[in-house]
Amino acid sequence: MRLRVEFTTEPFDLEEAPAHAVAAREVIQKAELDAVDVGPFGNTAEGDSDRVLTAVAALLRDALDAGATRVSLQVNVIGEDGA
Repeated sequence: MRLRVEFTTEPFDLEEAPAHAVAAREVIQKAELDAVDVGPFGNTAEGDSDRVLTAVAALLRDALDAGATRVSLQVNVIGEDGA
């Protein structure tokens, strides 16, 4: 099964990326996922369900440890073709 995760961390800082946002992005970028898209107001990645779920657990832990007060995420099952 393939999954797509979309996430944001708060509080926002429009001047520079907060430590919690950087920590969450680093987890996703190191997780060997596909279609990683990191942006200022949202991030997405796709991959095998085991890798995505492992990355989500690490993302939550690291972002909260780095000062996030809220982590919003959505996980969707996607087809093998990305749809």
